[in-house]
Amino acid sequence: MLHTENEYIRAHLLDGNFGIEKESLRVTKDGRLARTAHPFPGDKNIVRDFSENQTEINTGVHDSLKGAMEELERHHRRICEKLNSLPEKEYLWPFSNPPYILEEKEIPIATFSGPDAFKTEYREYLSDKYGRYKMTFSGSHVNYSFSDELLMADFALQEEKDFTTYKNKFYLELAKKMAVCGWILVAVTAASPVLDSSFVEKGIFGQSIFTGLSSVRCSELGYWNDFSPVFDYTDIDSYVSSVERYVNIGLLKSPSELYYPIRLKPAGENSLRSLRENGVNHIELRMFDLNPLTEVGIDERDVKFAQLLMVWLATMPDWEVSRNAQINATQNFKNAAHYDLKTVKIIWPEKKSRSVVKKALEVIDKMREFYRDFPEEISQVLEFEYDKFTEQKNRYSWKIREAYQNDFVEKGMRLIIERQNR
Repeated sequence: MLHTENEYIRAHLLDGNFGIEKESLRVTKDGRLARTAHPFPGDKNIVRDFSENQTEINTGVHDSLKGAMEELERHHRRICEKLNSLPEKEYLWPFSNPPYILEEKEIPIATFSGPDAFKTEYREYLSDKYGRYKMTFSGSHVNYSFSDELLMADFALQEEKDFTTYKNKFYLELAKKMAVCGWILVAVTAASPVLDSSFVEKGIFGQSIFTGLSSVRCSELGYWNDFSPVFDYTDIDSYVSSVERYVNIGLLKSPSELYYPIRLKPAGENSLRSLRENGVNHIELRMFDLNPLTEVGIDERDVKFAQLLMVWLATMPDWEVSRNAQINATQNFKNAAHYDLKTVKIIWPEKKSRSVVKKALEVIDKMREFYRDFPEEISQVLEFEYDKFTEQKNRYSWKIREAYQNDFVEKGMRLIIERQNR
């Protein structure tokens, strides 16, 4: 845990690095998925995810959240300008849930050739196993690392003799704590309560369906494997081995198939080999819905809250998290994706269960106490998130259901056409 009694560490707790990934579907003016080729070939910042029409922005690494958000906005504008210039205009769909899907072939697998041909083969495997419909869900990922200067200062106060070993242990403890507490990020960023009928019944489109969920992609219906993973957080080798085990016994084709909302990642090449040999560089949070209430799809305050949550957890002593507690933690993520958060429970490691609302308020109250001497902008972020649990109408999912529960796709298209034509 971080030694916050040290003056330097306390003063630099919020020093860190941010990177953001954001997926969006390209659509035509009639609300259907675009069938054209990816319009940014060779661009390292604008790539494809599962399908040829699923555009993904990858920012660089920034030592401020503002810098990461500004780069995200620049790439978003670049995409919109390019789509405006096409012979047949296209648009970036602003929701995590897809628009009209008339049939599965409207979801073309991303095409790679040459040395990258294996990427298409892997997507074909995912298509066969999970179906292409599920692969149309889009969202944002937040990558964060604590500054090495901060960690070096904390390392000097530890008994550990090797900095890489210390750093791995630090992030393993954080990943374990985030597995237990990360459900709150689902609750505050869920923004996809409405689906078009074509997602659930082939050929029936144009009817808006309220699912009873705030985030379909984070719920039982979304991006999850058919088992609840359990990780060994003892050390980096044990952690990597616990992931490899699922590949070795055939539950996963590759580590990238592990659909878990928290990932530890190395610098450079993203592989388990690199993670084992080079250690942890940053933590990735994968549970953010696209937020159509913002033009770029993500509210900066939500990313800041994620940082505040991780920093707060990093100052706590290590936790013991049993196998059963890890399985419960996975269910907590799914429960937090429900619409009525007063009726679903969070099961805490000490086996006490509370409603999502009550547990969230308890967590944020503790965070407010911890950050009481920090700048006012920190208090404002915590109040912004706290208010989502005191008044349901402050939640994104409530606002989106109110606005889009009728004519989901038509109203969504009007929104993005107006934005993109500005």
